[in-house]
Parts: sequence; C-alpha cells; structure tokens
Amino acid sequence: MSEPEIRDDRAAGRLEAVADGEVVGRIEYFVLESPERALVPVHTIVEPAHEGKGIAGSLARELYGIAGREESAVVPLCPYVAKWAERHPEEAPPAGQDLLTAAKEWLAAHPDRF
Repeated sequence: MSEPEIRDDRAAGRLEAVADGEVVGRIEYFVLESPERALVPVHTIVEPAHEGKGIAGSLARELYGIAGREESAVVPLCPYVAKWAERHPEEAPPAGQDLLTAAKEWLAAHPDRF
C-alpha cells in the first residue's frame, strides 16, 4: 500500500485517506459557524484491513492542520479525535466550552446528518 493521500471533501463533510485509489479511512465532520467558525469531527473510521497503520492519527493531524490554516477551532465530538488531541496538545489547541455546547446543540438539531 502506498502512503495515503489525505483529501478534504468539504461538501460531503469528510476528510478521506486514499491509498491506491481506495478510501481506507475518513473523519466525518461538520463546520460550525457560530459562535465562531469550527470544524467538528464526529466519527473516525478506518477500514479493518488498514487498522494499526497510523491512518486515523494522520487524519486527525490533517484536520487540525486545516483548521489552523483556516484560523478555525476544532471541537472534537469524535472520541478518537478527542483522545488524539489530548496526546498532542502542541498540535491540538482545546476548544472553549461555548464551542463545545454549540457543537453538541447543532448535532442534536441535525440527527440525520451522521
């Protein structure tokens, strides 16, 4: 397997890891606009044949990289991304409580989104 390419499909709300033409992992997320702009990861999924290869961590790192380039926060509702952020505080600044509350409210108001 070649090193996965990570691509952002913003319209679909997916950050995808693609190797040899196949999506081998993804983070599903939404963009929160208020009280400030934030990327909100909800699920991290790695295909079983590709687990243990660092794909989920690469996706989390790139999500924080995108947020940094866009001057947006990240509000990790996904348990994997939240744990990754705890282990990498130098790359993953914490979001404030107001953003966490707003992200949870958005998700509750859009139950069919994920």
